[in-house]
Amino acid sequence: MLLISLFLATLFLAYSNGANDNFKGVATLFGSRTSSYQTAILWSTFTTFAGAVTATFSASTLIKNFSGKGLVPNAIANAPEFHLAVAIAAGLTVLLATFMGFPISTTHSLIGAIVGAGLVAIGLQLNFPALLTSFILPLLLSPIIAIFFGAVIYSLFDYINSKLNVIVNDKIIDTCHFISAGIVSFARGLNYTPKMVSLILIIEYFSIQGGMITIAIAMALGGLLNSQKVAITMSEKITSMNHTQGFSSNIVTGVLVITANQFGLPLSITHLSVGSIFGVGLIAKKSNVRVFYQILLSWILTLPSTAIISGITYRLLQG
Repeated sequence: MLLISLFLATLFLAYSNGANDNFKGVATLFGSRTSSYQTAILWSTFTTFAGAVTATFSASTLIKNFSGKGLVPNAIANAPEFHLAVAIAAGLTVLLATFMGFPISTTHSLIGAIVGAGLVAIGLQLNFPALLTSFILPLLLSPIIAIFFGAVIYSLFDYINSKLNVIVNDKIIDTCHFISAGIVSFARGLNYTPKMVSLILIIEYFSIQGGMITIAIAMALGGLLNSQKVAITMSEKITSMNHTQGFSSNIVTGVLVITANQFGLPLSITHLSVGSIFGVGLIAKKSNVRVFYQILLSWILTLPSTAIISGITYRLLQG
């Protein structure tokens, strides 16, 4: 029964992740009116699923990192109660943020959940140096890096755009924009699927490949059914954007996420995507700073909120 509950909780987490995250890769397509909402979400669903399938052949580092091993003793990291608490806490936090329209990080939620259950399990014996170097620092640095590169790349493209024939250049930009949005969504599937599948690999009936395909299907359903509110925040509320600005943001996000995958770094596509969109908006002088601060606050609250829910859940499961 405990293993069945773990399986269902992980599917719930994957659904919540899809609802909050699937549109992030194509937000600039809709925001710049390069495509409709329906076209954007279908393109995201297809390319995210392709990334998830590709992840079945790679991403072993992320599977290990998000199983909890290295942060807590293996005996605890392999316990169904630990994984169940992490899945429930992260899923609830992400889904609540989705209903409120806040694009938060599933990566951040998973880390908070691992920390919360870990603190209850072993107290201050948690491996805090590993937590800092492998998780916290990359998450703190990712939005700063994305804002910087978003601003730089847009400035470069804007300069080039002003020197070329506008009609021809728009067609090229729109085509490249679709490709870059697909790359971001593909990278998202590649990055997030192994993080969530690590929670169910203790169920002996699941292979890595079978677990990833199951997670990918749940993510796709979440994105198709419940991504509207986050879509509006990402596409319209952070900044208004034209085709060049959207393309610039997608290029930055895609390159950074793929680079993170290669090195097994748990960078958040949410932080990278929001950061690059905000950076582009800063240069264009269109960024909504108030909305950006609200999103930052939701990021700050994510880890402690998830940690508290996870710790309480883990204690009740032990009961």
